[in-house]
Amino acid sequence: MTEKKKPERWSGDVTRHSDALDLEPDIFTSDDPHHIAESLKHSAETSTRRKAQPFRSAMSMLVFYINRAGRSLSPQRRQVLDRAKKELRRVFGRPG
Repeated sequence: MTEKKKPERWSGDVTRHSDALDLEPDIFTSDDPHHIAESLKHSAETSTRRKAQPFRSAMSMLVFYINRAGRSLSPQRRQVLDRAKKELRRVFGRPG
């Protein structure tokens, strides 16, 4: 009997092995928006492989994660991650 292989998910691979940022493990499961924002900021500022500016790279990774999770994201998680977007703007000194 042949065993079915799980389909490969390119989007999950991007989150785990991003070419642009070295992310803290399980950062997107944190309940603290400030911690998420600070971690993404640190990752973006210390990365030597990113192609965009640090703020743009950090925000792109956060938005990518939110979009990838889609409907499976609980309202509480979405709220934390949306607050993390606002906090990311704040820690980078961006209006918004």
